[in-house]
Amino acid sequence: MGIERYCFLISGRVQGVGYRYATHNYASQLNLVGWVKNRQDGKVEVVAEGDKAILEQLLAWLKQGPRFANVSNVKVTPLPAIGEFIDFSIR
Repeated sequence: MGIERYCFLISGRVQGVGYRYATHNYASQLNLVGWVKNRQDGKVEVVAEGDKAILEQLLAWLKQGPRFANVSNVKVTPLPAIGEFIDFSIR
């Protein structure tokens, strides 16, 4: 299997509820690389690279999020995988 790259844009109550930190921890456990950040529009953005099946596991988790989050939508955009990351970080 090749490496895939996705950008996830998460809407709902996803800021101020530990979403970035929980995403960082989960993605790191899955051995994905990339980053997560809060956006000024209230959404959380995630860019992750890894095996497609593992990225699907991340997507399923992003749709739920941590305990106090309330996710209303996750938009997924495939991108070219360019292998620029060495770990998963919070921006």
